[in-house]
Amino acid sequence: MAKKATKKAAEKAVGGKIKLQPLGDRVVVRREKAEDVTAGGIVLPDSAKDKPARGTIVSVGDGRVLDDGSRSHFQVKVRDRVLFSSYAGEQFKLGDDELLLMREEDILAVIEE
Repeated sequence: MAKKATKKAAEKAVGGKIKLQPLGDRVVVRREKAEDVTAGGIVLPDSAKDKPARGTIVSVGDGRVLDDGSRSHFQVKVRDRVLFSSYAGEQFKLGDDELLLMREEDILAVIEE
């Protein structure tokens, strides 16, 4: 039952029309928006903005296949806010959303609030 709920949440998060199910130990992450203004109040142009290394998990795969043929369990789940390395994953566009497809091992930490 939890797997169906996860897939439905992923479909809604990606736009509701396109089903996106990553394979193996991959996850789909929606990157957070870059800051428009610095702490000192300076407005940044698009070319000067750093892409944040934080995002929200939209969808997860089935897990990596282990040597005994079983699948490993993910340490992250849909809707987790995560911190990842700045060059992690492949960036792609799906509708109006810019998403990242990366391996679970590229995720450095889960951000808890």
